[in-house]
Amino acid sequence: MAGGIEELINSLYQTIQDAWMIPLGADKCVVEKEKVLDILDEIIAVLPNDLKMARDIVEKRNDVISAGKRESEAIKRQAEEQARVMISESEIVQEARKKANDIITAARTRSVELRKAANDYCDDSLKRTEEAVSKALEEIRSSRQEFKSAAIKASKID
Repeated sequence: MAGGIEELINSLYQTIQDAWMIPLGADKCVVEKEKVLDILDEIIAVLPNDLKMARDIVEKRNDVISAGKRESEAIKRQAEEQARVMISESEIVQEARKKANDIITAARTRSVELRKAANDYCDDSLKRTEEAVSKALEEIRSSRQEFKSAAIKASKID
C-alpha cells in the first residue's frame, strides 16, 4: 500500500469510516488493529522521504547560490582582463575602469538577485513541506488519539 502521506491518511480515514459501529455506542467503532497499525507504519516510513525532499531542496538552493558565485567570479575575471588590456592605451583607461566597474556591479547585482531568488524558492518549498509534514503529523496524532479512545471505550464495553 505504498503512497504519499495524504493517500495513507485517507486510507486511515476510510478504515475508520468503514469500521463496525458499536451498538448504542454513538460515535464508537471497532477497527482492525493490525490494519490501522500497518497504515501508521507506512506513514512513518514515508515521512523520511518528505524530509529527504526538503534536504534536496536545500541542496539545490546551495547549488544555485554556488552557480551564481561562480558566474559572478567569471564575470569579474573577464572584467579585470578587459581592464588590463585597455590600460595599455592611455586614452581608454578611464572608460575601461568604468566599464569594468559596471560589469562587476552588474555581476554583484546578479549574484544578489540569484541568491535572493534561490532563498525565496527554498524558503517557499521548505514552508510548504513543513506545512504538509506538520498537517500529516497532526492528523496522525488525532487519528491515534481517536483510535486509543475507541479502543479504551471498546475494552470497557467488553
